[in-house]
Amino acid sequence: MLRVVVLGAAAGGGVPQWNCGCEGCRTARENGQELQRTQASVAFSSDSEHWFLINASPDLRQQLNATPQLHPKAGALRHTPIAGVILTNSEVDAVTGLLSMREGSPFTIYAHEKVLAILKANSIFDVLNAKNVRRQPIDINEPFEPRLRDGARSGLEVLPFAVSGKSAWYLEGKAHPGGDTGEGDTLGLKITDKSTGKCFYFIAACAEVTDALKAEIDGAALVFFDGTVWQDDEMIRAGLSHKTGKSMGHVAMSGDHGAIARLADLTLDRKIFLHINNSNPALLPSSPERQAAEAAGWQIPADGTEIVL
Repeated sequence: MLRVVVLGAAAGGGVPQWNCGCEGCRTARENGQELQRTQASVAFSSDSEHWFLINASPDLRQQLNATPQLHPKAGALRHTPIAGVILTNSEVDAVTGLLSMREGSPFTIYAHEKVLAILKANSIFDVLNAKNVRRQPIDINEPFEPRLRDGARSGLEVLPFAVSGKSAWYLEGKAHPGGDTGEGDTLGLKITDKSTGKCFYFIAACAEVTDALKAEIDGAALVFFDGTVWQDDEMIRAGLSHKTGKSMGHVAMSGDHGAIARLADLTLDRKIFLHINNSNPALLPSSPERQAAEAAGWQIPADGTEIVL
């Protein structure tokens, strides 16, 4: 049985963001935990005992403490059910949480060579001792089976595939440690429980919904999809940034070329937006944008949401 837990649903900075006074952040502060979100990550398991993370957000310590499924085993002095972390990109909000996993428990980091090159180029990630934390390269369109901490088979299959995107913003104008050509900076994942055939998709960053992407996910039981912004220029309109969503590697929810419209003709049992920015009005339950998203069959999840397939 495939279980997925939403550890965090927000984009970089979370909701509320520490230095932001936009409507979404103000409302989240005033209404307490109900509207607050940590930065995007999910955990999944096929046996409810061994878990894998997709991305490691800066809020990871908080997320793990808030998720009983990921607590140390009762009676154990040191233990974690986390067997591995799969990275879909190298943005700050996807990799920084690795530093919170430096206390000596073994696990494996799975990532494309371009992302691993970025970790290797930054010596702060050396706190993850190579004797305990193995770094395993993954290839586009090459399925792999993540292993348990003792090397045993997990019974899961992960298929990485390329989606439209860009390298991490902090590399703009700089040489990429993994090279400036080729794909690998932004991945989507298909996760399958091999014993049941149940699967889900995780796409936290996507600059464009292509026909190839639509064909890949059509018929899925569950899709987590990039919900960073409602409209492409919303951060500019709000005076929060000079960048559009697409220039940051994120397609808008709305509009003719947005995720809602482009994916409307697909057969998707459950559609969940993830990586939702504090500027996005769809975060607010009473907003017209939330109502439009939900009317189109999309869910805005709370942290801690669990789905069983």
